Amino acid sequence: MDDDTFDAAGAAAATLSVPTADGRVLEVLTGGDADGFPLVLHGGTPTAAVRHAPLDRACADLGLRLVTMSRPGYGGSTPRPLSLDGPRVVDDVADTVAVLDALDVDEFLTIGWSGGGPRALACAALLPDRCRAAATLAGVAPHDADGLDWDAGMAPENVEEFAAAVQGRAAYEELLARTLPPIFAATADDVAAALGELVTPVDAAALDGAYAAWTAETFRRAGAQGVVGAVDDGLAIVAPWGFDLADVRVPVAVWQGRQDAMVPYEHGAWLAAHVPGAEAHLFEDEGHLTLLARVDTILADLKRLGGV
Repeated sequence: MDDDTFDAAGAAAATLSVPTADGRVLEVLTGGDADGFPLVLHGGTPTAAVRHAPLDRACADLGLRLVTMSRPGYGGSTPRPLSLDGPRVVDDVADTVAVLDALDVDEFLTIGWSGGGPRALACAALLPDRCRAAATLAGVAPHDADGLDWDAGMAPENVEEFAAAVQGRAAYEELLARTLPPIFAATADDVAAALGELVTPVDAAALDGAYAAWTAETFRRAGAQGVVGAVDDGLAIVAPWGFDLADVRVPVAVWQGRQDAMVPYEHGAWLAAHVPGAEAHLFEDEGHLTLLARVDTILADLKRLGGV
C-alpha cells in the first residue's frame, strides 16, 4: 500500500499495488465507504485511476466501497506483454479477479464508463457467481455488432482513431503518438479545447472547475508511460471481446445520452436491445461527460439491480 488518506467525503482512501499471476502489478485505488458493498469501476479510454471527490462522496453516501484500477499500461500498472492474440477485453476480467481477491472481496457491483463499459459487461458475463449487477455508462458496443453503423455519429477524432486501430498496432501506435500527447498535457483550462470535436456543447458546458481539473489529471496519469495503455485499450475495443453478450445473466443497466460524440447514442440503444434483460436509460439531452452528474442516481439504481 502506497498511500492512505481520509478525504473530504469522509471516505477511507488508499492507493495499492496488486500483483498478478503473470508477474505484473496493477495500480488500484479504493475509496467510498470502507465497510460498504464493493463497487468496481472500469474507467474510460484513455484514463487512469485518479481520485474524484464527488464519486467518492456518492459511494460513501450510498454505502459502497469504491474499487478502481488503472488498466495495463496506464498510470502505474505494468503493460501486458505482446501476444499473438493481441489485447482483448476479456483479459481484464482476470485482472479484476486479482484485485478482488487481493482485497478479500467476494461479491461486487460493477460499472463501466465509455471504454470501460465492455469490461463491466465482461464481468457480468464471466463472473455471474460474484458480480451481482452491472451498468454501462456511455459504454461502447462491439465493433462487429450486427446492424450497428459503429462509427456513425462519432467525432472525426474518434473515427480516425478507430480506423487506425483496425489497421493494426503499428498504424494505431503511430497515430496515438501524434494525437494523444496534447491531451495528456492538457490542463483544466484547456482540456475541452484539447478534446476538439469529441466534446459536444452540453459536455463543454459541464467541463469546468473541479470536473475539468479531474479530467485533465486522469488524462495526465493515463499517459505516465506514454501511449502503450491507450494502444492496447483501443485494439481490444475493435477486436472480438472474447466473451458473448448472450451469456450475461445478471441484471444490467445501460445509460446513454444522445448528445455524445465520443460514443454515439446508437451504441447504448444497441446494447440495451442485445444484452439479455438490460434496463435502458436513454436520454435526449445528456452527453458523454454530463452523465457523470447523475452518478448518485446511477449507483442507487445499480444497488437496486443487485439487491444490495
